[in-house]
Amino acid sequence: MSVKVIAFDVNETLLDLKALDEHFVALLGDAKYRPLWFAQMLQLSFVGGLTGEYVDFRTAQRAALKMVAARIGVTLSDEQAATMVDRMTELPSHPEVPEALERLAASPLTVVALVNSLEEVGEAQLTFAGIRQHFDAVISADSVRALKPAAAPYLAVAERYGVSPDEVRLVAAHSWDVSGALAASLQAAFVARPGAVLSPIGSQPDIVGADLTAVADQILATDLK
Repeated sequence: MSVKVIAFDVNETLLDLKALDEHFVALLGDAKYRPLWFAQMLQLSFVGGLTGEYVDFRTAQRAALKMVAARIGVTLSDEQAATMVDRMTELPSHPEVPEALERLAASPLTVVALVNSLEEVGEAQLTFAGIRQHFDAVISADSVRALKPAAAPYLAVAERYGVSPDEVRLVAAHSWDVSGALAASLQAAFVARPGAVLSPIGSQPDIVGADLTAVADQILATDLK
């Protein structure tokens, strides 16, 4: 079955979260807390999914920031947490991303963003980064009240475009996202950014590249046959 829709994860896959490092230094004293915060936020989101108690991504982000701060003896106000989380809409793209997206958008493939963030956050992120024009739509997992890697968000993309799940390819720099897509019968591509590795457990994506240029090259060679 040929791929018809390319669905992109956004945070870290397309956008560079290192832009937040200076703000973590100012708030918590060290940039090392930024990846710890992101991991804690994912944990809260995943726990919500496993327990059936849905937690939207923004709520998880704010709560995770307070948890990381509490571990080092820092108390953050609701306003401080909200201000940091709002900076997620002011992230630049990785350098190669605009050109790679432009090539994919110019192909017969439909290109969409599939985000765990609220839809308005995803829209704001892509607009700020100057890449919104390359996407047909921004689809939020919040619309199905289930965050990736649950199957529902991935299947929502297929349903929206009237295609079968295996006609959708997810592109992500997160192993858990790739695993979720493959489990939902999508195809997948992994962007192996520095520090990002695939899980050795379970199904593996057929496309892996060091950056989005390498991944786009393979998508155009593989999915347009």
